[in-house]
Amino acid sequence: MSATPAKKSSKELRTPKGMHDIIGEDFYAYQGLFEKIQEVAVYYGFSPIQTPILEDEDVFARGVGEHTDIVEKEMYGLRTKGGDKLVMRPEGTAAVMRAYMEHGMQSLPQPVMLYNYGEFFRHENPQKGRLREFRQFNFEILGSEKSIADAIVIRTVVDALEEVGFADLCVEINSIGDIDSRVAYTRALVNYYKKHTDSLCPHCKERLKTNPLRLLDCKDARCQEFKEEAPESLNHLSAPAKKHFKEVLEYLDSSGITYRIDNTLVRGLDYYSHTVFEIKALCPAEGSEEATSLTIAGGGRYDGLGKLLGSKKPIPAVGAAIGIDRLITTEGVKIPSPRILKKPKVYFIQLGFEARLKSLSVIEMLRKAHVPIAQSLSKDGLGAQLGTAEKMGIPYAIIFGQQEAMDGTVIVRNMESRSQDTVKLAELPSYLKGIK
Repeated sequence: MSATPAKKSSKELRTPKGMHDIIGEDFYAYQGLFEKIQEVAVYYGFSPIQTPILEDEDVFARGVGEHTDIVEKEMYGLRTKGGDKLVMRPEGTAAVMRAYMEHGMQSLPQPVMLYNYGEFFRHENPQKGRLREFRQFNFEILGSEKSIADAIVIRTVVDALEEVGFADLCVEINSIGDIDSRVAYTRALVNYYKKHTDSLCPHCKERLKTNPLRLLDCKDARCQEFKEEAPESLNHLSAPAKKHFKEVLEYLDSSGITYRIDNTLVRGLDYYSHTVFEIKALCPAEGSEEATSLTIAGGGRYDGLGKLLGSKKPIPAVGAAIGIDRLITTEGVKIPSPRILKKPKVYFIQLGFEARLKSLSVIEMLRKAHVPIAQSLSKDGLGAQLGTAEKMGIPYAIIFGQQEAMDGTVIVRNMESRSQDTVKLAELPSYLKGIK
């Protein structure tokens, strides 16, 4: 008896919620932004690193913190056939620290300055500029406790954003201090919020037990009045922490960077210490002439992360991330064209089997000469190919037919004037470079 064939699903196949295809000009926009920011990073002395999209779950459970939204709610996880628990990376810093430790970068001249760019994944409610699959450009300086490292990261990010058109940037900055400062501040925060437990939103009631610093991230209207009157981290800094923060601000002053101290800014991941910051741009509000602030980058110092991941010695470090998806959708951003993207000024047309056989060799010759072209070798007929060239607005066409293939020549046609020249193949690259 034959098996009953499986019933085919009529479900329409689409990208998963919060993820999207990147096609055509959008692809070039992402690539252009990456190249421009990479250029700034390289000039400041950063080197590239690429970590895997899949990491051991413990990299983030231990590094980011078990009681953070990222670990508790947002990670995409899987179990391998061997029983390993892997997750799709939800952020970049912990993975870079893991790589720094695994590859013995402590033995390199310090600090080690790294940049990376890629996709990250968090299962959260998609919003404009905030997706479940998102792209970030990250900067990390590992192996230095000096305040100048904090300033270098901030300066690099500000310069990168200014390079793509942002003018009215403001760095919102705070310090949560060293370990001793953070313990003292957390205790004061808990004591204060305990007095208002009954009035807090459900999330904050849980945060009070598991991650008190996240109380200051709450957007619920019920918690705003308590947030405004909450203890300030700057009042609980140790003497070394005060000195560190003062120096960071002095570096920003000397660089002419606009900043504002925000006492409620904490960035509640377990690995943060000392400096925390967000970089905001003023953007027109939808349907209004009034400007609103938009967070497009953020970061801070994470001196405790190395120990959380198993290092016997502290590894001082500081970093930042730019949200590329948010840049793409921000009004007024100047998206540079990728260096590799050169608009073709020549459309290659082939006619007949003999010409098609030799077409790839002609195109390769032009590639080596750095002459970009457009083509549709799969099409037949002169009219169809000329029509495509006209639709694309390409000013010149190369016509390579049976006779030209035997003679070792091509016809170069000016698409506007309809004038044309016969050119030897050996002379074609120099001829094309000479036309305007």
